[in-house]
Amino acid sequence: MSMFGYRTLGFGSYESLRFSATGGTTSTSGSYTIHTFNASGTFTPNKAGEVEYLVIAGGGGGADGANGAGGAGAGGYLTATGFAVAATGLTVTIGAGGAAGTGTSAPGAAGVDSVFSSITATGGGFGATYAPSYNGGAGGSGGGGSAQGGTGGAGTDGQGNDGGDADANYTGAGGGGAGAVGGNAGTGDPLVGGVGGAGLASSITGSSVTRAGGGGGNADNNNGGAGGAGGGGAGGTTGTAGTANTGGGGGGGGSGGGAGGSGVVIIRYLT
Repeated sequence: MSMFGYRTLGFGSYESLRFSATGGTTSTSGSYTIHTFNASGTFTPNKAGEVEYLVIAGGGGGADGANGAGGAGAGGYLTATGFAVAATGLTVTIGAGGAAGTGTSAPGAAGVDSVFSSITATGGGFGATYAPSYNGGAGGSGGGGSAQGGTGGAGTDGQGNDGGDADANYTGAGGGGAGAVGGNAGTGDPLVGGVGGAGLASSITGSSVTRAGGGGGNADNNNGGAGGAGGGGAGGTTGTAGTANTGGGGGGGGSGGGAGGSGVVIIRYLT
């Protein structure tokens, strides 16, 4: 063993003892190695060590409702440094986005959880329509409420924010994002759907990228609210889908909601 942390295998040949891992798509930025999982897989370190992670669940699906449709909540957003890992295969599960509401008065579906080892981010809440309930679904971030006083779904502490509320007008509210609550349904003339809550920026890949924005709601005149920064889909005649691998919520629509965006797991460590 040399004083520099290498084991000698033979004259002029060395084996590095530094921390490394396999799994996902590997890249580098400065002194960091980064593993990005856009699909489920396994993260396998060569030895015990510590990593930084970003885990985002799938966003919820936006509602379909001619009398106002709520935008969906973003997938739960979890990030931390100094997470201890062992030299074993660690499960990575990428949550799918929730299905869009389709048909008369159909809420969207909740997003699916994403998992890295013992860390679980909660799928985004669904966007509401006027039946069977005006209230948005709870999730990582909550879905927006729909007409007739529907309330926004609750976000999960430490992962996201609540969806916006609606009043007696035929208008849907915006879904919550990782960085902000969903916008309440508009009350002006003309009516406009609530905007999706903004996501959060992370530089874990070496560049600042905003993810986990909420979906915009839609009014019965098809004036949709903008999607939240970070992959949230806009409301409109047909709600826009959340962006894949951002956990963005889908937008509410008068003729079909937008599906939620799938989640992502990103892991990095010093090399």
